[in-house]
Amino acid sequence: MQATSGTSLTDDDHATLSDQSSTSHPRIWLWVAVAALTFLLDQGTKFWAEHTLDEGDPQQVIGDLLQFRLTHNPGAAFSMGTGYTVVLTLIALTVIVVCIRLARRLGSTGWAIGLGLLLGGALGNVTDRILRDPAPFRGHVVDFIEVPHWPVFNLADTAICVAAALFVLLSARGIHLDGRRDGHVAVSAEESTSGASPS
Repeated sequence: MQATSGTSLTDDDHATLSDQSSTSHPRIWLWVAVAALTFLLDQGTKFWAEHTLDEGDPQQVIGDLLQFRLTHNPGAAFSMGTGYTVVLTLIALTVIVVCIRLARRLGSTGWAIGLGLLLGGALGNVTDRILRDPAPFRGHVVDFIEVPHWPVFNLADTAICVAAALFVLLSARGIHLDGRRDGHVAVSAEESTSGASPS
């Protein structure tokens, strides 16, 4: 097989392709594991909340710092956008598709964890919207975690927020989805230039 017409792949090219394949697969499995664990924890805690808590009757966990208060939210995370349930469902489905498409380029452990949290959180809330009352794609999301001066939320909301913070941190550090680092690229380019210049 040839990379371009008249140019065969060298041993280095084969080694590079092999290295990329071997490093991407563990990241994909990590992404799948984080997404699955996030989804299962979210749905499990929602099941527990609905079968343990009475709606509107808070239970103190750590005084006033943490309470469990069962609510059913027609809006987005933290009870925002309550009049756009169908639109929010379609947005969540779009996020899920984007996560799946991006996963094929994973080469960073941090990005794999972040995308896993985002996918698991989106799946958790969109499952509520599709399967719960009052109707498919109009379902209300189960929220039950309450802290002072903050709307009631769930583990899916938490996972999505942690993912967003992780994305910002990774981007600030110059770490790309495929594992490349901005600083490493610059160093490699500088070394290549210095090596090519005459002594």
